[in-house]
Amino acid sequence: MEPSFPFDPLARGKEVEALVLKNGRRIYHRFRAAPYYGGIATADAIGCNLLCAYCWNYFKNLNPERFPELYSPAQVASRLLQTARKKSFRLFRITGSEPVLGEASLEHLTEVLQLLLREEPRATFVLETNGLFLGYRPDIIEKLHFPQVRIRICLKGVDQASFEKMSGARGEFLSYPLVALRECQERGLEAWPALMGDFFSDQDISRLKKTLSSYGIREDLELEYLERYPFVLENLERRKTPVVR
Repeated sequence: MEPSFPFDPLARGKEVEALVLKNGRRIYHRFRAAPYYGGIATADAIGCNLLCAYCWNYFKNLNPERFPELYSPAQVASRLLQTARKKSFRLFRITGSEPVLGEASLEHLTEVLQLLLREEPRATFVLETNGLFLGYRPDIIEKLHFPQVRIRICLKGVDQASFEKMSGARGEFLSYPLVALRECQERGLEAWPALMGDFFSDQDISRLKKTLSSYGIREDLELEYLERYPFVLENLERRKTPVVR
């Protein structure tokens, strides 16, 4: 399902959502304990509106229809809770994909959150998202207003050109994650920006911080770093995306 680059990520998101979500059930390919954030129960979903050059789940997201395992919100919450209890974790997340491709996937996500947090009210859920659909439809952000939810919005570039090169999507869509960040913060949700630091210089990061400030976004930028799996490095070379750090 590889599109012509650059593509419209909202249109792609609609197409992908139809493939990975059926009657409220979404495709996941594993549930696991992960070391990030000090230890977190993790559900690896499939299906993204972007095709980031550095993504460790790139080839699953490229052809999501090859993975037929659909899970209901109740099944996802149950598997996450089982994983957490084995490790005494109180942190939870869904990763490897975009959890909010459209309204249907948002409904699936909020059902997972309601079930999980009702069972484990002391939990914290880290929502890892690229923020595209949330920025396109900021009116739906209130549906994520749970006190236990922390929203990490991963920016794919520091300007339109780098966003397009990194994400595969057209550069003008860079503004949507920024709008999502601003709207989340203005609504009192705990939300912050993240950036894959390997591809950007200190000057690039300074420029991004100025852009965040111009949108009224607090500049608490999290830098993440590349998982250098061989297939990731091969894909970066194929996409002509050099690591600068």
